[in-house]
This record gives sequence, structure tokens and C-alpha cells, in this order.
Amino acid sequence: MSMAAGAQGGGKRRRRGKRGGPINEINMTPFIDVVLVLLIIFMVAAPMMTVGVPLDLPQSKASPLNSDTKPVTISIRQSGQVFLGEDELTDDTIIPKLTLEAKSGFEERVFVRGDKRVDYGRVAQVMAIVTGGGFKKVALVTEPEQR
Repeated sequence: MSMAAGAQGGGKRRRRGKRGGPINEINMTPFIDVVLVLLIIFMVAAPMMTVGVPLDLPQSKASPLNSDTKPVTISIRQSGQVFLGEDELTDDTIIPKLTLEAKSGFEERVFVRGDKRVDYGRVAQVMAIVTGGGFKKVALVTEPEQR
């Protein structure tokens, strides 16, 4: 009796054409793995990508500015040396180099990073050179205050 029940269709049914055909679903697992690895790499590498001369910036309670574009940054060392990126500038070459770096002309945001031990007069002098050259958006860079 059990043989008759199995013979009447109680077994597995086979579908025609589905056995060795192509799979039309996208396997997302390798893609997600690659994206996560890239995310981790960029999270580790992003703090190391700050361009410029290492400075000891003063701290303030001011909140950071949100900027969509990368601003042009001028750095002033404790000795009074002025740098654009890693290139040292003299007072006469600040404006020509800034004009070459500025993508949007005189409306480009220029950040001035001054070491906290640099003479305040030197920072004011460099800012006066930049604003006197026609740049309107000049700002000082500080570090957030540690609590």
C-alpha cells in the first residue's frame, strides 16, 4: 500500500528548464564587503590627509564651519614663516600663489592657520596682505577646546 501512494505523485516534482540555467539575481555580498573595506580605509586615512605644516593651533569654543569645498589654507609657523600647503612663501609671493590656488577667484575662502606661539602682529600682517590682495573671505583656524 505504501508503494502505491509513492507512485501516485507523492515524490518530488521536477521543473523543466530550471535545472542548470543562469541565475538572474545579483549577489550583493562581495559588493558590500568591498564597500565596507573602503569605508574603513578612508576613515583611517582621512585624518592623515591634512595638507600643510604641522602647527600647534590655539583652542577655542567656536563651532566648526561647514564647507562643501576645500578651502585654501595658509599656515604661519612660530618663527613667522608663511606656507601655502607645504611650499614656503615670502610676503611678496603670497597673493600671486593664492590667485593660482583659488578656484573661484577672490570669492575663495582662505583659512589662516597660525601657531599659538606666533606673534599676533605677524598673523595680522599676513591677514592684511591677503585681504589687501582682494580676498574677501579670510578666517582664522583654531582647534576645538578639549573638555
